[in-house]
Amino acid sequence: MNRFFLYTALIIYLASTVFYLMNLIKIRDYLERIAHYLLISGFIIHISAMVIRFIEAGYTPITNLHESLSFFALCTAGFFIYLKGIYKTGILGAVILPVISLLLIWSSVLPSEIKPLPPVLNSYWLPIHTFFCFTGNAIFLMSFFISIFYLIMENSIKRKKMLFFIKGIPSLETLDRINYICISYGFPFLTVGIISGSIWAKIAWGAYWSWDPKETWSLITWIVYAILLHNRVTMGWRGKKTAYLMIIGFFSILFTFIGVNFFIGGLHSYL
Repeated sequence: MNRFFLYTALIIYLASTVFYLMNLIKIRDYLERIAHYLLISGFIIHISAMVIRFIEAGYTPITNLHESLSFFALCTAGFFIYLKGIYKTGILGAVILPVISLLLIWSSVLPSEIKPLPPVLNSYWLPIHTFFCFTGNAIFLMSFFISIFYLIMENSIKRKKMLFFIKGIPSLETLDRINYICISYGFPFLTVGIISGSIWAKIAWGAYWSWDPKETWSLITWIVYAILLHNRVTMGWRGKKTAYLMIIGFFSILFTFIGVNFFIGGLHSYL
């Protein structure tokens, strides 16, 4: 049953993507409204799919790559809806919705059978740790694309050549402010995710920190964003510096989330 709801959410996300892309080509308020309502509908159905899988499995369904990618897409959709409620970021939906859809497509082609939960994952720390980590990652995914748009905008303004596909994007100041919101929200989520993971590791493996590859890369990622937040607050970093470091930070997240599993392995390779 959860697969039916997941596929339904994917279809609606794809429909939202189409309307966001149509709005990108020819900006119309009604196109953006339709795209937004479809996004909210897909988000609600996606939540339903997660709840149904939770009921079917009997545990928090974020234990393998299929479930992780689905939950990551859900968090990304949720934060984009939140941002759109504060700022006029609808134009960014033309990039964010395809990414959400691709994440769900990737998730849907992976093995999805429900298996007995490994003893190490049978803990109330599972939903706490995964919620904070994946929400933080979703926020930083948003900042990654916002940073790219910022650099495109900044470069096009310098060249006095505004490209058609960046019409309707918020100003550089607004994009920079959104990036600050992302680091302000994402960093605490990432920090709590690492701390909760350390406590869980102590319970499961007898040590708070074992320098497992995923733990190490999580720390590297945390340091990158800590430097960014520190320099933003104390040294007034703005604009391009923030954008470049946000991009570097997200590549570190990407390697932590996917690269470590495929290329290095370790205690966390079950994802």
